[in-house]
Amino acid sequence: MTLDPRVWLRAEGVAAFVAGAAAWVALGAPWPWFAILLLGPDISILGYIAGPRVGAMAYNIAHNWAVGGSVIGLGLALATPALTLAGVLLVAHTGLDRALGYGLKAPTGFRDTHLGRIGRER
Repeated sequence: MTLDPRVWLRAEGVAAFVAGAAAWVALGAPWPWFAILLLGPDISILGYIAGPRVGAMAYNIAHNWAVGGSVIGLGLALATPALTLAGVLLVAHTGLDRALGYGLKAPTGFRDTHLGRIGRER
């Protein structure tokens, strides 16, 4: 029995979200700030004002594992808790998005993602 790869990618997203939330708590950050800041990376959607190509690039920079992981690593290397927490937040946010089926965007439009097309078809 094999599962659609999107099921695995969504499960990976759940795991990343849980790990991010646990890291937030383990680092001693106030829980309410996690909930408040969790949607912060979605400000990258404003890139779509400049068109779908720029919007996809801005969104994908803010919503990938490499950026979140790099920010965590940099924060740890520089012993800068705020930077580490920013990376943890990026990983948790990206995980939540993946769990909900929102993938990296294609330059053809916001609804076209690596996890398939999102939204209702008309």
